[in-house]
Amino acid sequence: MKSRETSLRLKRFAAEEKRRKVNDLEHMIREFEHMAQELDRQVQSEEERTGIRDKSHFAYSTLAKAAAQRRDNLRASIANLQIKLEDAVRERDDAWADLDRIGPEVHRETERHPRRLDHGLEHLPAERR
Repeated sequence: MKSRETSLRLKRFAAEEKRRKVNDLEHMIREFEHMAQELDRQVQSEEERTGIRDKSHFAYSTLAKAAAQRRDNLRASIANLQIKLEDAVRERDDAWADLDRIGPEVHRETERHPRRLDHGLEHLPAERR
């Protein structure tokens, strides 16, 4: 019985870790998109300031070139992260599906043998348990 509880706990931990990974990837994508938009605005304002929009022009702004390159790199990173996100979402959904398959059986067993959640915390005040 202990090994089964341990196995369930490990599966739950793995599923939670996959959920955190998905959240982290989504957050990174949002941040990169925001930075790419900001760089896009920077390129546009620099082109307006100098009046030169042709990237092949000899006097095209170095700042605009650098910002455009960074923006393009960020967009490539976003595309790679979206591929990783798709894989991570699939892994997360599979992990939670596995957990749901074994979850009802374990839930019935834990109802028969409830564990005290505050075990070992008797010395703390009730509001801190």
